[in-house]
Amino acid sequence: MSSVLGVSVGAGAVRVARPHAGNPAEPVRAGFHGAPDAFDVQAIPVAERRVEELAADAIGAMLAADPRIPATAIAYRDEQHARGIRAELARRQFTDYELVPDVIAALEFLEYSGELQGFGTVALYDLGASGLSVTVLDTATRQICTSERTSDISGEYLDSLIREQQIASGRIAHPADPSGLAALDALCRTAKEQLSTSSAVALPSTEGLVLLSQENFEALIMLAVESSARMTRDVILRSEQPVQAVALIGGCAQIPLVSRVLRRWLGVPVVVPADPDTVAARGAAMLARPVAHRPKAAAPFPSAFRDDHHPAPAHPDPEPAWLANQGESEGFSRRREISVAGVAVGALVVVAAIGVTLGWGPQVLEHDSQSQDVATTTETATTTTSAPPPTTEAAPTTDPTNDALAVPQPRYQTTTTEPPPPQGGPNTITVIPGLPPIVVPTIPPLFEAPAP
Repeated sequence: MSSVLGVSVGAGAVRVARPHAGNPAEPVRAGFHGAPDAFDVQAIPVAERRVEELAADAIGAMLAADPRIPATAIAYRDEQHARGIRAELARRQFTDYELVPDVIAALEFLEYSGELQGFGTVALYDLGASGLSVTVLDTATRQICTSERTSDISGEYLDSLIREQQIASGRIAHPADPSGLAALDALCRTAKEQLSTSSAVALPSTEGLVLLSQENFEALIMLAVESSARMTRDVILRSEQPVQAVALIGGCAQIPLVSRVLRRWLGVPVVVPADPDTVAARGAAMLARPVAHRPKAAAPFPSAFRDDHHPAPAHPDPEPAWLANQGESEGFSRRREISVAGVAVGALVVVAAIGVTLGWGPQVLEHDSQSQDVATTTETATTTTSAPPPTTEAAPTTDPTNDALAVPQPRYQTTTTEPPPPQGGPNTITVIPGLPPIVVPTIPPLFEAPAP
């Protein structure tokens, strides 16, 4: 039987792990020690490509080389990371895989390899190419208590420290173009990796010789490593969990200074497994299960992804009995709604007419009586009063500046009266005096009177 496939997707490389032919696809946990030589591990540098595309290409190449691979597990960092991997695999029409958190995959390998045996709550210190992640979790329940990530310290940042130190020393000229700068960064990355096991490195390049001792390298990165130790301590304190050990994973976990500083700052055992950069890939291979043997669990992100492996049933459930007569009663309900609406509209019109009549009636009568009195008085004054006698105007006694405040001269006008408007019927309402009255139409009954 062909072995399973475990994949870890990092910012600097995609790593693929497969158990050796002697290991079963589902290893027996009680006797599995997880030695580095029990897996075939391949690391594919990301370079200029998107990491999701590179991971999909690697999985496709492995499945094409061995179609009998029964299961594939992919370790992801966070929800956004998982979403990108899912989208790329869906575009390639890959379906037989599962996603597992990289901290759970790493814990699976470390625990059953004996590295974390006897510890209940541990912290995972994952220092990779793009940043540092610190996660506190329970080994018994696999529950993540807290997790934080920063990009202030990373493998790329340590590479840049080496590059700037080499350029400042005068042994290497500053590259003239981005391609030369990328080549120098790759050379500094190689020097950093070699200093994990040697005391000094000397790497030639077109720009000069990269020469660095381990003592100078540790002095160069000391502040960054202490900053990472401070962050780890703060995350453990905020978790309020009794952390019993710290496990170092990721490519930069191989730097001896990192483990020494963490032991001094945290005061707990610090575990550094062999090949810490491949721990997540090997743990993912241990968690890989065929579709038929996977435990039934909720999807990691049910709100963002749809489960395409369980389509809707072809034959829906039969219609309930209480919905059978819905069509028959629909017409009666519609007619009843129309009748009720008509009654409501008629009632509103009647109430409005009564309100207008009661509210405006006294005022209308009062205004009409006042208008008639004024008209009668004016008419009498017009018929009995003759033209005013001529008067001699006196000189103005006010200052010209106060003309606006002087009392104006009286003006005499002849008021003409119009005959009163004809009296209307019972449905005629005068709202504003002087304007034509409003005739309210008679509302026919909505329902016919029952026959005697």
